Amino acid sequence: MMKFSCEKALLQSAIAVTSRAVAQKSSIPALEGLLLHAGEELTVSGYNMNTGIRTRVSAAVEAEGEIVLNARLFGDIIRRLPDDTVTFAADERQMVHLSCGDADFDILGLSAADYPELPEVEDEYGFIIQQKVLRAMIEETAFAVSTNESRPVHTGALFEIGEAGLTVVAVDGFRLAVRREPLEKLSGGAFSFVAPGAALNEVKSVCGDTEDAASVTLGKRHILFEIGNTELICRRLEGEFLDYKNAIPRSNPISVTAETKSLIESIDRVSVVISDKLKSPVRCIFDHDKVILSAKTGNGEAKDVCRLSGDGQGLEIGFNNRYLMEALRYAPADTVKIELNTGVSPAIIVPTDDKENFLYMVLPVRLKSAE
Repeated sequence: MMKFSCEKALLQSAIAVTSRAVAQKSSIPALEGLLLHAGEELTVSGYNMNTGIRTRVSAAVEAEGEIVLNARLFGDIIRRLPDDTVTFAADERQMVHLSCGDADFDILGLSAADYPELPEVEDEYGFIIQQKVLRAMIEETAFAVSTNESRPVHTGALFEIGEAGLTVVAVDGFRLAVRREPLEKLSGGAFSFVAPGAALNEVKSVCGDTEDAASVTLGKRHILFEIGNTELICRRLEGEFLDYKNAIPRSNPISVTAETKSLIESIDRVSVVISDKLKSPVRCIFDHDKVILSAKTGNGEAKDVCRLSGDGQGLEIGFNNRYLMEALRYAPADTVKIELNTGVSPAIIVPTDDKENFLYMVLPVRLKSAE
């Protein structure tokens, strides 16, 4: 027998968070469910064998126990209940009775014995960071995480922790994103790991826009993120991550400064003629205090000029419009410095001040000779 009561809103948000780690379709029915464990408090867990999310909910527990409920059905019921206290009772035959206000439901659960244990993470190395900073660092690099499974290690982001703080790096063969922030508290010295992009998207959604701490612990095979009442555990990605420091050319003869927003608007404008069917690079001519952008496809031709400061020395270079736009859109600065070398060398986008808290690199697209 298992029995507890809990505020509907609390239960609903716990289900929403943990359902993100539930397997959509699995040969193990329990993995399509959430594990509810009533002890001193209520914990709800979702686990798809790659990522596990467990969250604590304040509840009045009358009888301890655990059970697995189909995540979709349980979530649909709780979401539709009136805003009141939910009473939950399960018997030894896994029959669950839910009531809230005048609404009553009886559903069948599964035995918790069939639910796989979430991995334990040994406490070897760790760091603490503000939730909003972690969220921003993930968001501002995640767009460059590779989706190509042939190099599995690049389907994650590299976290490097050392004296300089935390550095997060993502790379997909066409662009590279680096974000750095100082850390207050380190335990265990310098270390690094690669966390799967899919898990980091969940971490980002659990982090609030708050200065409250999130702690990250590295185990031998898993990583534990603790954010408020929620724990997220994911598997580390193994393999040789790109030696990004040597991949970034920094002795670039050309340097111009642009207003991020106006450059995004110009790229967006000339991208109107580009579509999935009719692709074309954006042709950029970096001149004195301006860049001339153009694109030409079967849809037509578009041209625009964006003011800059600096001399682009007439450099002509082409970019994939989306890659260049994303690098600028996620750059956390109103003005950026763009470093260039030749028409076939990557463009480097960094802040205009010396605190290099971000660096984006975008590889150019070869242009057909001027038409």
